[in-house]
This record gives sequence, structure tokens and C-alpha cells, in this order.
Amino acid sequence: MLGPPYERQTIDLGTDDEGPVVATLVRRRADRPTGRAVLYVHGFVDYFFQTHLADFYAARGWDFYALDLRKYGRSLLPHQTPNFCRDLSDYFPELDAAAEIIRAGDGHDTLLVMGHSTGGLIISLWAHARRDAGLVDGLVLNSPFFDINAPWLVRRPLAAAVARLGRRAPHRALPFGLGTVYGESLHADHRGEWTYDLTWKPLAGFPVRAGWLAAIRTAQRQLRAGLDIRVPVLLACSTRSFRGTRWHDSAALADAVLDVEHMVRWAPRLGRHVTVARFDGGKHDLVLSGPTVREQVFTEVGRWAEAFLGAGPTRPADTAPADAEAPVPGTRAPSADETPAASALPTA
Repeated sequence: MLGPPYERQTIDLGTDDEGPVVATLVRRRADRPTGRAVLYVHGFVDYFFQTHLADFYAARGWDFYALDLRKYGRSLLPHQTPNFCRDLSDYFPELDAAAEIIRAGDGHDTLLVMGHSTGGLIISLWAHARRDAGLVDGLVLNSPFFDINAPWLVRRPLAAAVARLGRRAPHRALPFGLGTVYGESLHADHRGEWTYDLTWKPLAGFPVRAGWLAAIRTAQRQLRAGLDIRVPVLLACSTRSFRGTRWHDSAALADAVLDVEHMVRWAPRLGRHVTVARFDGGKHDLVLSGPTVREQVFTEVGRWAEAFLGAGPTRPADTAPADAEAPVPGTRAPSADETPAASALPTA
């Protein structure tokens, strides 16, 4: 869907109660490789389309990889419930496989893992579970999903009731969802600047199912009890949240999905080396914020990686062309009229 220089590799994950399961690893090699790599993991109702993020890392010598998790994006098969899981550890096999490909298969000696929203929660639990394996050198969490954005009665007693329902009827659709405000703030057909496949990332999202919400609640409880991530962590989020259900211009300058104060509150539970960076005017996906904000995000990520990963400079080389961070000719984000059938192509 993206064309050269993007490549894709399908990871066979066997079968589950819905049938065959796959994940998809997308790769964009740096022009001047350094032995460093970054693995990006998307959030709920999402998939990888942020090519400008790949350009940022590739211009600094990092080979870029993105994982479309099982039942998301390029990995979503016709017989599957979109974005559904019963436990966030279900995603550990594709993360293990991706790390093996990046380290052993492609020979990288440094691996930074970056996760957005639910992806940030998933990679936090994975890094904790694999803390003795030496797979990861650092984490970047982009607005991680550390708590449910709702009043206490909903986050705790009602969520507990939903968890019980999730065990009995995991595919039961719940009578609430994401709304359209955040999607409107992103997509170029509405009030945003980005073009992506609305089949894989619908404006109002996919139905929230009881089993998925139970899995989220279990994972968040584990996080709040305390993890032991032994590598440096950068947690980045906006300075404020937007809680309206109808469009207002302030939604374009805030996190319109989660409560950013939850992220900051629970950040110390990740491990002993956590840096928090907040960005005024940042959206839920910080790298999809306005140009000024996302440049600030990229600058901070670059500085943090230089300071804490011990991997040498992450700035573009002095010999890099002036437009090194511009989209590579021939690449593009998927347009809204492209369908999941395009994922059968050999490129990503």
C-alpha cells in the first residue's frame, strides 16, 4: 500500500478460535544504516500509515519497522473480529517474532520500541515480561492507554462488572464507543491533514467488546500495581485533554481520546528510569499533531535517544540532503478508497 522503499513480511501465528492468525511487519531501511532499529506499535482502531515518522528515524540511520498486530490493518482477515483480543499477552508472540527478525535476522544491535495508546500499554507489559531477555534498549510511549477515560465509578465498579461479562460473553458489543471527534481532527476529508484507510481506521472506530475491555482492565491493573522495566522509558503526552462529544476547535489542540493526567500519574509505575515530556497543543497521537508540535516531539525523542540509549548521534548526518525528512519520492499514505485487499501486494 505504501510502495518502495517499504517492505512487508507476514508473521504466521497459527490459529485461534476464529481461525488462522497473522501479523504484518513493515520495514523501511535507512540509507545510512547504523545498526540501530526502531519497532513501532500502533493503538486501538489503528495501523501503520505515519510515513513521516519512519522518515524521521531513517534520516538518522535507524532502520524503521512497524508491526500491524493480529486483527488490525494489514493483518485483519475476513473471518476475524476487528481489533479483538482476550488478553494483551496475546500480542507477545508477534512482538517476540518481530524482535527476533530485527535482531537476529537483520543484525541490529540496538532496538528502540515505540508504542502509541493501547500499543504503549502492550509494549510496556511485554518489556516487563521480557526484562531478562535483552530484547529492548529503550521504550517511547506516545500517549499510552494507562487508564480508562471516564469517571471513577465507570473506571472501577462498572469496569469490574464489564470484566465479568467479558468472561461470559467476550464478543458482546458494549453501548459506547470512541465517537468521531478524534477521527475528524485527523482525516483530510474532515478537519485534519492525514489520509489513511477508513476501512482499517474508521472515523468512529470499531465496536468496543466486553472481552477486549476486560483484557484492557486486567493489563491496566497490572501496570498500576507496578512493572519492572529495566531500560529507559520516555513517556510523551499532551498537556491537556478534550472531553466533548461534539466538534470544537480545541479538540485539534488536545488529547481527544484519553485523560493525559492518568498517563502522568501512573508513569512512575513503569520502572526506575522514566522521563515524562508534555507537549502543548499535542493530539492523542502526538506525531499527527500540527507541524510545530510534531517537530517538537521529534526533537525531544531525538535528544532523549542520544542521552539515554548510548547509541551515538541521532541527528541527520551533515552530508544528508536538506530534504532528508521529506517523504521519499514514490511513497504515499494509503488513500481512503483503497481497501484491505491491497494488503496482498508484496510491498507494505
